[in-house]
Amino acid sequence: MSETSEQDPNSDRLVAAATDAVAAPIEHDPEHLAAESEMREALRMVVDPEINIDIVTLGLIREIVFDPTAGEVEVRMILTTPFCPYAGTIIQQVKDVARQISPLSPKVTLLEEPRWSPELMEGGDWSDWGLI
Repeated sequence: MSETSEQDPNSDRLVAAATDAVAAPIEHDPEHLAAESEMREALRMVVDPEINIDIVTLGLIREIVFDPTAGEVEVRMILTTPFCPYAGTIIQQVKDVARQISPLSPKVTLLEEPRWSPELMEGGDWSDWGLI
């Protein structure tokens, strides 16, 4: 079986596809979507200690990428502030949760963009949280 690389239209990553079999990008695979949903739900246990709201509700988790070939699950996230004093603690907690959910080795990547703002939070009235 030969492999080719094709551009994934939903990102700037390359997705390996077998030339003699139809392969959907991993992001649209039902198993991947279920694993990502399970990971997001588990990550709700990680709470920003300054704001006392979980990192999923805050909108800090931007993307979760499972890469069985590399043997890792990458959690791409932002922080509420670039110099968050609890960054190390939050990152460690994300890795600990990821280890509980996936057999893949956890990797956390901090993104510079987008900058966090209350608009990134999951629905609801942000004034209830005292953030605006």
